[in-house]
Amino acid sequence: MNLLIVNGYDKNGWGKLAKYGLQPICEFYRDQLKIINSKIKTTFIYPSMNLDENYDESFIKSFTGIVWTGSSLNIYDNTREIKNQISLMKKLSKLKVNMFGSCWGMQLFTVANGGAVKKNPKGREIGIAYNININKYGAHHPMYKDKPLIFDAFASHIDHISQKPNSSNVLSDNHYSIQSLVSNKFWGTQYHPEFNFKYTGQILNARKNILLKEKLFSKNQIQGLIKDFKRPNNKSYSQSLLKDTLRHKELKNWLSYLRKN
Repeated sequence: MNLLIVNGYDKNGWGKLAKYGLQPICEFYRDQLKIINSKIKTTFIYPSMNLDENYDESFIKSFTGIVWTGSSLNIYDNTREIKNQISLMKKLSKLKVNMFGSCWGMQLFTVANGGAVKKNPKGREIGIAYNININKYGAHHPMYKDKPLIFDAFASHIDHISQKPNSSNVLSDNHYSIQSLVSNKFWGTQYHPEFNFKYTGQILNARKNILLKEKLFSKNQIQGLIKDFKRPNNKSYSQSLLKDTLRHKELKNWLSYLRKN
């Protein structure tokens, strides 16, 4: 299976995380997919870093599926880096290739297909998205095969889908926002099924000053959480976070879908 992984970050956004020692997002995503299927082959592209790169139809269609990573970008800023990704997403959508988008990937698909994304008035959801509820449609969709109907997931976002894309169906939500949707050959989650405790803890550490400024945590709280994410207490978190087989379920189900389609 040959997958294309699209890096959602621009140089500035990734640079702010890289100095905290995070593994490059494409490599991390690849490694998580390889936990599910060690034989997966991947290629990375960087549309918000390599702004003049063009990807023709034959290149895109040479892949079994396409994965879109998260990002620190806000789509309503409408910079050249963002416009470049919107343009590519529109192209991929017209080609009707199989895609999976985490967080930014779902937001990008939404805007490229007639929906809207705005800053969430409820503020930032970071660390863990609690009590995600799979609705009746989602309960029968292959994305959530063998997934608990209520679960927690790792998350890091301040924006939300305020208007869903054309011809799409919401699969899950929580008190904060729409948490997943599907449309034709696109599957997307607002949370990150690829993240784990270590990687999420590194993101919390990198964004610590922002979180303190926004008063989401006290200094002791954020330091305690970062420390706990290094060696999580099994009694403090749900199995949907602790067990890779549950955490990866959406990605595993997508890979199974690719094999059948």
